[in-house]
Amino acid sequence: MPGRHLKAIRTPGLEDLPPLPMDAANLVRDFEHHYAHHLGRDKYCRSLRYHYQALAFTIRERLLERWNQTRYAYIAASSKSCYYLSLEFLMGRALGNSMLNLGITDEVAAAVHQIGVTMEEITDEEIDAGLGNGGLGRLAACFLDSCATLQLPVMGYGIRYEYGMFRQRIEDGRQVEEPDHWLRDGHPWELERQEYTQVVRFGGRSEFMRDYQGAGHFRWVDTQDVLAVPYDIPIPGHRNGTVNTLRLWKAAATDEFDLVEFNAGSYSESVAMKNAAENITMVLYPNDASESGKALRLRQQYFLASASLQDVIARWISRNRRDFTEFGDKNCFQLNDTHPSCAVPELMRLLMDEQGMGWEEAWNITSRCMAYTNHTLLPEALEKWSLDLFRQLLPRVLEIIFEINARFLSEVSSRWPGDSDRLRRMSIIEEGPDPQVRMAYLAIVGSFSVNGVAALHSQLLVEGLFRDFYELWPEKFNNKTNGVTPRRWLAWCNPGLSRLIADRIGEGFVADLEHIREIAPLADDPEFRERWYQVKQANKERLAALVKEQCSVEFDVHGLFDVQVKRIHEYKRQLLNILHVIHLYDRIKRGDTENWTDRCVLIGGKAAPGYFMAKLIIKLICNVAKVINDDAVVNGRLKVAFLPNYRVTAMEIICPGTDLSEQISTAGKEASGTGNMKFMMNGAVTIGTLDGANIEIREEVGDDNFFVFGLTAPEVEEMRRSYDPASIVANDPDLSRVMQLLSSGHFNMFETGIFAPIIASIMNPRDLWMVAADFRSFVNAQRRVSEAYLDRERWTRMSIVNTAHSGKFSTDRTISEYNRDIWHLKPVPAS
Repeated sequence: MPGRHLKAIRTPGLEDLPPLPMDAANLVRDFEHHYAHHLGRDKYCRSLRYHYQALAFTIRERLLERWNQTRYAYIAASSKSCYYLSLEFLMGRALGNSMLNLGITDEVAAAVHQIGVTMEEITDEEIDAGLGNGGLGRLAACFLDSCATLQLPVMGYGIRYEYGMFRQRIEDGRQVEEPDHWLRDGHPWELERQEYTQVVRFGGRSEFMRDYQGAGHFRWVDTQDVLAVPYDIPIPGHRNGTVNTLRLWKAAATDEFDLVEFNAGSYSESVAMKNAAENITMVLYPNDASESGKALRLRQQYFLASASLQDVIARWISRNRRDFTEFGDKNCFQLNDTHPSCAVPELMRLLMDEQGMGWEEAWNITSRCMAYTNHTLLPEALEKWSLDLFRQLLPRVLEIIFEINARFLSEVSSRWPGDSDRLRRMSIIEEGPDPQVRMAYLAIVGSFSVNGVAALHSQLLVEGLFRDFYELWPEKFNNKTNGVTPRRWLAWCNPGLSRLIADRIGEGFVADLEHIREIAPLADDPEFRERWYQVKQANKERLAALVKEQCSVEFDVHGLFDVQVKRIHEYKRQLLNILHVIHLYDRIKRGDTENWTDRCVLIGGKAAPGYFMAKLIIKLICNVAKVINDDAVVNGRLKVAFLPNYRVTAMEIICPGTDLSEQISTAGKEASGTGNMKFMMNGAVTIGTLDGANIEIREEVGDDNFFVFGLTAPEVEEMRRSYDPASIVANDPDLSRVMQLLSSGHFNMFETGIFAPIIASIMNPRDLWMVAADFRSFVNAQRRVSEAYLDRERWTRMSIVNTAHSGKFSTDRTISEYNRDIWHLKPVPAS
């Protein structure tokens, strides 16, 4: 039955099996076994896809041994566990990360050589797992890596999307979205676990009843049920024997089809329920511009929360029967942004309706289990769902939300009697013509911890978006600055630099990035600087090859590689970047090239399919790039390329080859950023505003190794009161010429007026992103960049200093702080 956890079955001799050998000869033997007997291929097969799959199965076997031992160790320790609930896990490719963390990269390379192919050929066959669309999902993936490396009992829960974030193609400068069917050829790293299938309910109605003792209970009846089928992916720690689990849920119908409808000849109606069920996990983040899109997205969020909580409770009951006395002390659920906020009322429902608890007992457990991470400062990004939609899809859950809100508002009223404005502001239910459920507020009320993801972000949350809640519960709020895993984002993606560092300070920095600070004195060593420079040049050659292949643009590796890759959004200000590019083009055309620094500008990222302005910015970037790259007068002094289909695998090539990292969001808008950390870790120097984690990066590296520009967050708010972009343009000759080139149609000669919305947004006194306001400061900072890059020794020294001070931005530090302040887990060795 779905949701039933079977008792352990003794398998004679299983514990006595010797571990699988890790040497090249045995890897070849097991590879050949999988190739011939598992995949059924022979010597005449010419597809490298099967070489990749056979190698993946060979390595997965070695992970499975450690996976089982890790689970046994957690059960034996009766340890407290944490469950990381996230709608995204942007995992990238698994092969290289698995080899690295098992410590068998050289052995696998030798085995592959014996087989007669190259590692590059095999690794290129792996498709990026399409389970996320940006920083939120990549952060979740890095967190899981660090949890396993720190041997913490943490399990990830997400959704197994059939189609990931769209594959982006650029056609005539415009973004074209194509399906990303990443599961087309299967996913050899996952294990289907049907025995842990759960049932998730939608629709129906709530029914009150009394049991034989007269106690009242609610039941959710006449529901449309969907099966949640789990697929487990191993998450190995770094060379420590620990392998944690990421469990992804796939939606399936409870019945294949309606036989009566089928026999009556209505085939489409007979499979309608099956299709509706499977649609829940078909596509990552459906476009919620339509009502059907909103409904599907809410279904996804509840599906994740309900299946995951049921799974944890079933596991608890299998070990503790129905004694929930210690449940709140032994379990913690970390909500990655507002998406899993349904977990708060859903845990209440499961404890009350399914386990027979009263409200107070259930709330005591729930409010001690839930912890919420906020990832945005944009009010419009705080999810809200209409009561009508909630009532239609989740009637019983909505009843519980109403009760949570009533009890919460009673507490607020007791603290601030008669303050009706405060009650209105803080209510989980936003009143109005179309009442809404404020999901962030629900998460705050139901959680014992609320954290931001950078020092400034956390400060602005308690001063702005969540000020009322902070005044009520200051003890709940804390900061956990984000990080990235040094395994993937240095050791794996930049082997040349990793070897250079290891030659001087050993390999300890891979598992503990704080050790990387030991290379700081080497910035003054001429021989080390030269080797560092040569590694960077080799990485730039690799990046230049990618740009030529993907964009048909040739980058000169002696030029400054100026890179901005991230989701396309107005607050991230790719527009400010391209205005500077136009300014550089204008300088070249005017002959203003004294002490010129050749520059290769790379921009990449996806725009949400329904985000008109973001897609228009991509079009502008591509048009500007074409004009500049085709202009003989420019003569290679400036090259511009837009990289299509930006993804994890591309970033693994981009960040090692980058000289200048563009982190130029409007101050007060970026929660943290993690791309800035990846670039820094790989020796790029940052140009950025005092926003998000940029502030902490600058604190670590010092003013001399960071190019700061722009208004601060308080200055942005002050300027809004009298912002006059027309006056700014009129009084800045450089910006005037840039705007003239734009408005004259120089970059859209045969597409009249196409960029008028962009021009209007720059000139709008209500421009939220203050592009014109920061232009002059940005240009001046870029001048300083150019001057610094001309001094090769100075730039290389800055590069070394950035890497040397990146230790704070490892997720190992971030996760250690989550554990110290929120989770309180004990590390459990796997053996």
